Amino acid sequence: MELYNYIKSLHLIFVVTWFAGLFYIPRLFIYHIEATQKPSPDKEILSEQLKLMTKRLWYIITWPSAILCSLFAIWLLIIIPEWLYQPWMQVKLAFVFLLFIYHFKCHQIFKQLQQDEVKYTSTFMRIWNEVATLVLFAVVFLVILKNAINWIYGVVGIFVLAILLMLGIRLYKRIREKNPNA
Repeated sequence: MELYNYIKSLHLIFVVTWFAGLFYIPRLFIYHIEATQKPSPDKEILSEQLKLMTKRLWYIITWPSAILCSLFAIWLLIIIPEWLYQPWMQVKLAFVFLLFIYHFKCHQIFKQLQQDEVKYTSTFMRIWNEVATLVLFAVVFLVILKNAINWIYGVVGIFVLAILLMLGIRLYKRIREKNPNA
């Protein structure tokens, strides 16, 4: 049982660092996209600095954390395989699958921006930035409550959270339009 606590601790540490990377990388994407709209030489200087920052964040923190988080999660499931038959764990794994899709899409956006391909607006990226937040809320509540039966309440809660986040993004956009330095 002591080994279990060490493995769980390491899993949680890498969950935190993985999410830290997933929360910060879209912010850097936003700054990078906005930097491309600036005049020279600011555009080039900022773009190069943001490329370096995103590369370091992505390859030194985010990817290793995702891998280590997953390895320790698998180890936990090997120690307690009966979790795989519990509904809350099955729903949690579905959200983790969505998180990996989000991660891979972030990787695609990262690669595009490294090549100076801007395919998204900063507003889109502000919304995109909230996807990881929604997954985090869902997973934490599932793990703590261990209840997939009340999934209707969970889905409603996630939608309410998403609506609140979208309203917050719109409010922030209005504030920025009035005061560009906000």
